[in-house]
Amino acid sequence: MNRDLTLHDAVVAGIAVAAGVAVALLLRVLLRWLGKQAARTAWEGDDIIVDVLRTVAPWAAVAGGVASAAAALPLTSQVGHVVNQMLIAFVMLTASFTAARVISGLVRSVAQSRSGVAASATIFVNITRIAILAMGFLIILETLGISIAPLLTALGVGGLAIALALKDTLANLFAGVHILVSKTVQPGDYIRLSSGEEGYVRDINWRITVVEQLNNNLVIIPNAKLAGTNMTNFSRPEQKLSVTVQVGVAYDSDLEHVERVTNEVIEHVMKDITGAVPDHEPAVRFHTFGDSRIGFTVILGVGEYSDKYRIKHEFIKRLHQRYREEGIRIPAPARTVSLQQAGAEAVIPHPRESLDAAG
Repeated sequence: MNRDLTLHDAVVAGIAVAAGVAVALLLRVLLRWLGKQAARTAWEGDDIIVDVLRTVAPWAAVAGGVASAAAALPLTSQVGHVVNQMLIAFVMLTASFTAARVISGLVRSVAQSRSGVAASATIFVNITRIAILAMGFLIILETLGISIAPLLTALGVGGLAIALALKDTLANLFAGVHILVSKTVQPGDYIRLSSGEEGYVRDINWRITVVEQLNNNLVIIPNAKLAGTNMTNFSRPEQKLSVTVQVGVAYDSDLEHVERVTNEVIEHVMKDITGAVPDHEPAVRFHTFGDSRIGFTVILGVGEYSDKYRIKHEFIKRLHQRYREEGIRIPAPARTVSLQQAGAEAVIPHPRESLDAAG
């Protein structure tokens, strides 16, 4: 100290700290009001500005009060310089965390708007947050008078060793970035891997991809495996898709009548059932002369992959009921079994064939 501490110095320092706290509280109240006003506008920029100031400004006011208190105390120039440097570092650290939170939030919003789903691809959010905090840390070191050149050199030399030690982690990281940038898979897509796993992609982070199955179980897939496997994406290039139902009718059926009735059932299902495509054009395609029936395929339109189970369920129920009303028969498979014993041959009809003959 340049001189002894007096009561006057302590009072002035206390007043300075109290003033800084009072200004911080006033700023919080003012910025809370400004936040409500900004929420009413269509421009999102004012919300971001208020959000940043709401965190940084009060702490800056407190730091200013502490700096004023330090200036009022009889401190040596060296101690006063250290206090000021620490306060500046504190404010910059607060600003770094605030910037990381705000900018990563913007990245999350952009990712959500482009994917069109509520889930987010957190890999970009995490990379953004880490990059901003790293830059803020380096700036703080430079402000404190610590040279960052040796640190950068050490990081460059040790980068190779780190890359070798974290080979699998970096492979998953770059695979996740490649998947998102190439837009082959986005959060919200329904995918099926060649290994059999399938479901909705809920998130792609720096290491794994989270897939939610229709039974609400989660499948965790490393990004590198996802990028290196054969995969079917049922949501791209468009979410609507066609599903098929195999049907067969008896040989004595009037195929024109069968086609007309089936098309009517398709039209009703497409209009009545949630998840169907109302403007889907009915499609019935005969294709096989089978052992006991004429087989054909019915093509249905669904809004997304998970809707196909409900659509097929309702279609089969309604088609079966309508065929019964129209007298259209769906025959069961018939088989004839021949047995040979002691030179004699017996022909035993299958029970189902006997029932059909009796009917």
